[in-house]
Amino acid sequence: MHVVPRIKNDSPWEATIRKQVRSLAKGWSVRESPRSKRVTVEVRPPGLRPQNTTLSFGWNEIEAADAYIRIRNIYALVSGEGFTLKQAAEVAAGKAPKFTEETDWVGAMQRFKDQKLHHGNVIKLRTWLGGYEPVITDAIGLLTSQRPPTSPADLLDSCIREWEPGSRTRQERARNLAQFLRYCVSRERFPSIWQPPSNLKDHIGRKPATAEIGGSDPITDQEIIDVLASFPSDEAGYRWGNAVRLIAELGLRPVELRHLSLRRDPKTKQTYWWCSYQKRSGGGVTKPRKLYALPLVSNEGLIQHWNLLEKWEAGTLELPPMDETSRVALNMAQYLNRREAWKSLLTAAESRNEKVTSYSFRHSYSVRGHQRGLDTSHMSLAMGHNIEVHCRSYPWATESGTEEAFNRAMQNALQIR
Repeated sequence: MHVVPRIKNDSPWEATIRKQVRSLAKGWSVRESPRSKRVTVEVRPPGLRPQNTTLSFGWNEIEAADAYIRIRNIYALVSGEGFTLKQAAEVAAGKAPKFTEETDWVGAMQRFKDQKLHHGNVIKLRTWLGGYEPVITDAIGLLTSQRPPTSPADLLDSCIREWEPGSRTRQERARNLAQFLRYCVSRERFPSIWQPPSNLKDHIGRKPATAEIGGSDPITDQEIIDVLASFPSDEAGYRWGNAVRLIAELGLRPVELRHLSLRRDPKTKQTYWWCSYQKRSGGGVTKPRKLYALPLVSNEGLIQHWNLLEKWEAGTLELPPMDETSRVALNMAQYLNRREAWKSLLTAAESRNEKVTSYSFRHSYSVRGHQRGLDTSHMSLAMGHNIEVHCRSYPWATESGTEEAFNRAMQNALQIR
C-alpha cells in the first residue's frame, strides 16, 4: 500500500515571518535550519550565487518577532552598504572584531606598502606617499582609537568626510582605503566583516550639478605671474612652471595637459594647439577642440611672451612626468602648497571670501577673454563646454556680456541723436 507523505502546513506565526521576509526584496526568504532548529535566511539575487546564513534565534513563535527585526537590519546593511549576507549578519549581531594584538593594522599597512611598491601593478613611492599613506594612516588612527568604527562603511565615511562629495581626492581616498581593506581580508586573514562595500559610489557622492569647477575663484594675471616668479630654478620648478603657463594661457583643465598636441592647418600651414580630452558630464561628452592662446598681461601692461607653442614644437617645453593614471590637479596642488607665494595668495583669497585652487589658472582665462571682448559662445567653445555650463560655472561671463551690450546700446543711441 502506497503511503502519501504528510505535508506540514505552516502555523500562523511561520506564515507571517515568511511573508514579512519575502516582502523585503525579491529573492529573500527564511526557513528553519534542519540541524540547529534555528532561523536561516536565504537570498537568491537574480543572476548571482545564492547566499544563506543561520541566525542565533530559534525557529519558534516566541523568537520570531525578534528574528524578523534582525533580518530587517541585515537587509538594510546588504542593500545600503554593500555587505554580503554573512557580513551583514555579523554586523547586525554586534560581532565587530576585537582590536587585539592579532589585528595588526600597522603591520598590515607596511606589508600592503611592500605589495604596492614591488608586486602586481607596481606604483611609485611618491604615489604611495601622496595617495595611499595619508588615508590609511587616518584609518588606522580611527581603528585603534577608544571608539573605533565597527564597519568598513563607517570607516570609509569617516576618512573622506572632509572632502567635497564627488571630488577627485575623495574618490582616490575611498578607493585606496578600500584596496587596503580588501588586502587585509584576503592576505592578512582579517575578519571578513572588514571587506569593504563593492560599490563606493554612495560614499564618494557626486559634485553639485551647478558647478563644473568645485567652487574655485579666478585670480588676476599679475597674481599668476607672481606665483610663477616664486618657483625655484630647479628642474621641478621649470617643469611645473611650464604646466601652469599652459593652463593659464590656453584655459586648460589640469588633466588636459595629458591630452595636448599640435596640429597644422592644411590651408594656412599654420600650427595650432589641439586638445583631445573628452569630459563626461551631465550634458554628455565634450568634444576635442582647437585651443586659442590668451597671453597674460602684467599690471604694468607688459604682455607675457612665453613662446609656448614654439618651444613645444621644438621639443624643449618639458612638463612634469605624467601618464594616463596621473592625478595632475592633485600633484600640482601638492607642488603649489610648498611655495610661499602660493600660500600668501591662498591667505589673501580667504580674506576676501574666495577659494583658490589649481583650477583658478583656468578660470583666469575665462575672465581674461571676457575682459578682451570675446563673447560667451566663443569662450565656451575654446574652454570645452557648452554655453549653459559656461554661464553657470562662470557667472561673470553673462554679467560682463550684459553690461557691455547695454553700454554699446547707449553709445548707439547717442550716435543716433
